[in-house]
Amino acid sequence: MATWATLDCSSAQLAQLLGPNATGAADFICSQFAVVSSKLSDTAYAVDTTYLLFSAYLVFSMQLGFAMLCAGSVRAKNTMNIMLTNVLDAATGGLFYYLFGFAFAFGGPSNGFIGRHFFGLKEIPSDTFDYSHFLYQWAFAIAAAGITSGSIAERTQFVAYLIYSSFLTGFVYPVVSHWFWSTDGWASAANTQNLLFGSGVIDFAGSGVVHMVGGIAGLWGAFIEGPRIGRFDHSGRSVALRGHSATLVVLGTFLLWFGWYGFNPGSFTKILSPYGTGSMSYYGQWSAVGRTAVTTTLAGCTAALTTLFGKRILSGHWNVTDVCNGLLGGFAAITGGCSVVEPWAAIVCGFVAAIVLISCNKLAEKVKYDDPLEAAQLHGGCGAWGIIFTALFATKKYVNEVYPGKADRPYGLFMGGGGKMLGAHLLQIVVIIGWVSATMGPLFFVLHKLKLLRISAEDEMAGMDLTRHGGFAYAYHDDEDLQKPATIQLRKVEPNSSSTPTSV
Repeated sequence: MATWATLDCSSAQLAQLLGPNATGAADFICSQFAVVSSKLSDTAYAVDTTYLLFSAYLVFSMQLGFAMLCAGSVRAKNTMNIMLTNVLDAATGGLFYYLFGFAFAFGGPSNGFIGRHFFGLKEIPSDTFDYSHFLYQWAFAIAAAGITSGSIAERTQFVAYLIYSSFLTGFVYPVVSHWFWSTDGWASAANTQNLLFGSGVIDFAGSGVVHMVGGIAGLWGAFIEGPRIGRFDHSGRSVALRGHSATLVVLGTFLLWFGWYGFNPGSFTKILSPYGTGSMSYYGQWSAVGRTAVTTTLAGCTAALTTLFGKRILSGHWNVTDVCNGLLGGFAAITGGCSVVEPWAAIVCGFVAAIVLISCNKLAEKVKYDDPLEAAQLHGGCGAWGIIFTALFATKKYVNEVYPGKADRPYGLFMGGGGKMLGAHLLQIVVIIGWVSATMGPLFFVLHKLKLLRISAEDEMAGMDLTRHGGFAYAYHDDEDLQKPATIQLRKVEPNSSSTPTSV
């Protein structure tokens, strides 16, 4: 007779324990176990999908953060313009990512360069993707477009925004995300059958894929357009054109901080995956999700404080706008390696990210490059540092947990993992700069030659809210008050008598 240790829940074995004529009972019991197993599997899918959808909502909320940050960083006369561009980044990006972007990024099976399935979400849902995956990845795509809009703010024609946003979210960004995130991508860490340098690129939530792509695109746009009128004086010295609302900048920064907890931890795309067994059953992907949120927080906080004191030394002021940008620079840097590094390493990441941002801003002033939101410096410079940081500090344990499927893959150089990952990550930086430059650079150049890129000097001086959008963002008087005739009350005062008001 079978023992309890050898049971596999077959009807034949249960019948031995239940005695003669017990086959029907055994069949019933096993069928109930099968039902329970199926329900548990369904529950796991539901939990993971709910987690991914909630993360998508968090990432989408970052669009509000971008809008507030951009609005506060420009002058009041261009507020409506920059707010409208943020709205249309999301709307335009939604259609083009639905039609083309998601397919180019994740449409497998495909080649290593570009996807070729799922156009218009055809064949979705499948055993690999559900609608929630599209929504999550769309939120990432429009984040890249939002980064670029900040670089070319206050001087760009509206039609140029529509053209570049469609091209970036529908083609340029999806191709890069295919390379590094798709299981078919030539440099993807998930492509276990053909890993670049035996390692692949670990860009977990997109220091390169999102931040560098958006930053380099913005760099080309701002470079081809040239600086805003008055940004540099006749002798070439830098003149600060400060944004009109530090309040909106701080509000936008906190909204982005909140959304980053969907951006980084949400990139696991599922949470109900155990790592440990037996006494370690408390340890699983839910632990990695929590650790990722911690590393994200520490990098941003460290970068903010480093920027605070660094700018105090350089300028003599405690500048809240600089601190907000430093905080975001720390987040952009940790995004690539947030899941595979220890919390203490995130502090190193944030510290260096602040120095990178300050240095990039100094270089931008020297070469007379004008970026109203420091987007190219912040997302491009700090994103590149984040790629290198991951190749230096990724731990063996976390790499193998987060990227299973290949044992003993390379990890961080400073953690004893050799230099193969660093080589793969340096190549990532080169190919992203090359690809975005080869696509977005010519696009902005053609728009410039067709006189579709920059507005006229007269419109720029007056402000695009008035000349392009029908009025200012802020109403200082009610329309009804402006239509009423003014009545001035004069008071005639006689000696030794009470004053009498006279209307004029």
